[in-house]
Amino acid sequence: MDNLHNINIERSILSSVFFTPSVFEDVAALLKPKDFYLPSHRYIFEAMEECERDDLPIDEEFVKKKLHHEGRFDEQAMLEILSTNPLPALKAYVQEIREKSIKRELVALTVDIKDVTVDKDLPSHEVLDLVQQKLYQITNDSGTKEFRESPEMTRSTIEHILAMKQRGNAGIVGVDTGFREINKLTTGFGDGDLIIVAARPAMGKTAFCLNLAQKALDDGRGVAIFSLEMPAEQLMLRMLSAKTSIPLQKLKVGDMNDEEWERLNSAASTMSEKQFFVDDNGNVTIHNVRAKLRKLKTQHPEISLAIIDYIQLMSSGGNKDRHLEVSDISRGLKLLARELNIPIIGLSQLNRGLESRSDKRPMLSDLRESGAIEQDADLIMFVYRDDVYRIREEKEKEQKARVDGRDYKSNFFEKPEEQAEVIIGKNRNGPVGVANLVFQKACTRFVDSGGIPVQYIYNDSNIDSKEASIELPKL
Repeated sequence: MDNLHNINIERSILSSVFFTPSVFEDVAALLKPKDFYLPSHRYIFEAMEECERDDLPIDEEFVKKKLHHEGRFDEQAMLEILSTNPLPALKAYVQEIREKSIKRELVALTVDIKDVTVDKDLPSHEVLDLVQQKLYQITNDSGTKEFRESPEMTRSTIEHILAMKQRGNAGIVGVDTGFREINKLTTGFGDGDLIIVAARPAMGKTAFCLNLAQKALDDGRGVAIFSLEMPAEQLMLRMLSAKTSIPLQKLKVGDMNDEEWERLNSAASTMSEKQFFVDDNGNVTIHNVRAKLRKLKTQHPEISLAIIDYIQLMSSGGNKDRHLEVSDISRGLKLLARELNIPIIGLSQLNRGLESRSDKRPMLSDLRESGAIEQDADLIMFVYRDDVYRIREEKEKEQKARVDGRDYKSNFFEKPEEQAEVIIGKNRNGPVGVANLVFQKACTRFVDSGGIPVQYIYNDSNIDSKEASIELPKL
């Protein structure tokens, strides 16, 4: 193990900070206290961090005072550090200490692998998941302490409040949903949140989540989607239709005029530059999702939103009862959101039972297959469009009249824009309520009620700001 640490370099780095405190910020950006092999060196570095946070000089006297207060002062170790010459090329030595720290963690991981594989005899998929999680933590330095202490939590909370104030009291503390009324109810999607978007088929839950994804992309965030139901090209078609206001059916067949082709090319060029990733493998388990998302987040730290479409098409990789499987999946997604510190949106189907009610608006008890989804989720949103049921009822009446040999004339006509509701059924960090939206069917796009009408306004940087009047086809 001698090649896994270098005490002299550790002393020299700490000495360099004492002699030139201005370098501490550069050192602290690359090293954490746990990267030091000797406990006395770790304690000194932690005391330096405390001095820096408290706006105190990082010198011998203040560091000693911190160490004495915590009962960690080692006079011999301090003397050895102060008698060591500072380093001229600090960065290379800092990287050397970090390299040795990573190797020590990897050696410790091999011991853990033997323990869970041989001694505890865990299933192979559980072993792989534990290894991948630990590797992600090592790579991203996301290891956690058993407890967070009150001073650190207080500082972190105050820093968060100040950061929110600097935003100008905008009322959004997480990922902007792009919808005014939903933002008011949720203040955005928080890091580490599990958000469930649930609906019966044909209500537009996939379209709604793609609209959320588009807003995040437009804000410069990275987005990952696991699409278990449709290929990536179909998702992109829907997003381009919503972005350009060109009806989806026209995009599918390429039936566009020159001006629409110009808009499409511009939007496609813009989308190609986004940090947008889609996994359209239709057969994935919660273990696959965890492994792939950890790897993607490591390679692209800008990923700040993940979407799973949809939960009931996933498996947990075992032969459990389906209710237990869905419980494993929902719990796994919640833990993954916390681990990666990003919001994860999981789409979910609802039980058929609600369709037998006179008021078909969903409620929490309609969540399909598992109450664990309700328990694990931080936010549950139901997408509801009353016109979907009205259209179905009219078709049933028309069919029944035809069977009975009668004429049937309906007073109900399908509209290019329908009223939609996003019902907040659970909100761990805020109120529940209903956000009123409009669903524009031709472009598979939800907009704020009273927002973009039939005349659409383009504000994309690659599209000239102008109004383009589009006549939506009758559906």
